[in-house]
Amino acid sequence: MELSDLHVFRTVVEAGGVTHAAKRLHRVQSNVTARIHKLEADLQAALFIREHRRLRLTPAGRILLDYAERLLGLAEEAKQALHVTEPRGVLRIGTMESTAGVRLPGPLSDYHRRFPEVAIELGTGSPRDLIAAVLAGQLDAALVAEPVSDVRLESVAVFNEALVLVSDRAQAPIRSARDLKHRSMLAFHPGCPHRERLERWFARDGVAIERVVELASYHTMLGCIVAGMGVALMPRSVLDSYAAQDRLRVHALDKPFDAARTLLVWRKGAPQPKIERLAEILLAPPTRPTKPAGAKSITQAAKAPRRRKA
Repeated sequence: MELSDLHVFRTVVEAGGVTHAAKRLHRVQSNVTARIHKLEADLQAALFIREHRRLRLTPAGRILLDYAERLLGLAEEAKQALHVTEPRGVLRIGTMESTAGVRLPGPLSDYHRRFPEVAIELGTGSPRDLIAAVLAGQLDAALVAEPVSDVRLESVAVFNEALVLVSDRAQAPIRSARDLKHRSMLAFHPGCPHRERLERWFARDGVAIERVVELASYHTMLGCIVAGMGVALMPRSVLDSYAAQDRLRVHALDKPFDAARTLLVWRKGAPQPKIERLAEILLAPPTRPTKPAGAKSITQAAKAPRRRKA
């Protein structure tokens, strides 16, 4: 059963017969008759009672007419939804934990204020898992640390994160991995870009990691650092709201380990309005949460990313 067949069927009912329906549809009568016969064959039910060149709906035809009205209406609604200019529906976002806790509260609050009709669903995970969810259509967009190389994705840089190495207060200043008193690493699960960056930092200095302690949150990680269980690499912004900063020591890293960009990624193709508006809010200066005059569209920004200071 095809929508075009339902359209022909409904037109025959509205026009009162094949002859008038053919004129409305700009088809020959034989074509309209053939489409009705095809629909009846597909459904294995007679839709019309034919009496002296007149057509009258059968009980099955009356049932189908109700469904045809609804299905054709939904099809038109879906067609219009693809061309709306304002966000609607559900916005499903995936993000890394540090981004969710530090960077998103303000922008998401602004988004909800501007577009209260959009329901926001937020989940956290590793960049690898988030990208897979975007490609599978389970997420509309995701915020992940670079690099992102999948050719099926579009991306725009929305945050620049300053990265630091964090230890307990007893640790002397660190210039290389050889300066560590304990060579244990606190990190998220494999696939976390900050974990991979810290592993490369150890490897660059020819130092073997003695132990990896995998944790599920930055709050737990910072508590373990205070307890002297190891060191961790994290965005400097994560420390801003931590109450026990005086029990930590923060160590600057050299390039290329000292910074990472956070990208908003979505499937390649024309972005939806809800993703467009999210990108505009994320790219807007903190003091001006609404879209500034002359701001680039998401398509322009993807070609020439605007950087935002951490």
